[in-house]
Amino acid sequence: MTRGILIAGNESSLFSAVAAEAVKRVESFASVFVPNRLPLPEGRGISSSAVQAVEGAIPLPWNPASPISARTLVLAAENRLGQINDAILVCLPPAVFKSVETLIPEEIEILVNDQIKGWFFLLRELIMYFRKQKAGSLSLVTVDINRAGGKNAPVDLLGPSVEASFRAFARSVLASQANEPFRTMGFAAAAGKEEAFAAWLFKLIDEGAAKHSGRWHKHSKLKLFR
Repeated sequence: MTRGILIAGNESSLFSAVAAEAVKRVESFASVFVPNRLPLPEGRGISSSAVQAVEGAIPLPWNPASPISARTLVLAAENRLGQINDAILVCLPPAVFKSVETLIPEEIEILVNDQIKGWFFLLRELIMYFRKQKAGSLSLVTVDINRAGGKNAPVDLLGPSVEASFRAFARSVLASQANEPFRTMGFAAAAGKEEAFAAWLFKLIDEGAAKHSGRWHKHSKLKLFR
């Protein structure tokens, strides 16, 4: 039976490491990026230059602001892969160094739609998919990054807010999945250890142990935490 892996998230070296680890297990996987459509010269993805094209990736389009697009994405991934066995969501938002008063309403709308609302829509569709399949694994990945600069350094308006939203939502999802027929796991990666984290992430996914479900796993400490 072919194993279907869907990886969605922000373009980053962490995404690339997870993708590279996936191709050690399957010939192809579905790859979905949060679109970079910030009309801000200060907006930039973390380690975006480190993103590498991984052989075997099947790119799929996604409009995070649309619930219909989230549903279409899951159906497209199933059609291309045959099935979705493992879904990995990698939240590593770009940094936006800009003062609050200089943001215009259109920019705020884009930031909220792409970097926050989209995760809610996609998670909803994936949970319904795995519930219907009565099997699978859903991994929610974020990373602890110190984005604080010096006393006069510009403040990142986007990253901390998105990370906090994703982490809080993920915790709620983990707490509500105890009786589900699929596994849901949360992961906190350590910055600068992307390759080691990706290998460890797939190790836990491959083990298929029910004891790992419904919990956060912190790579830097190599132990579970709540």
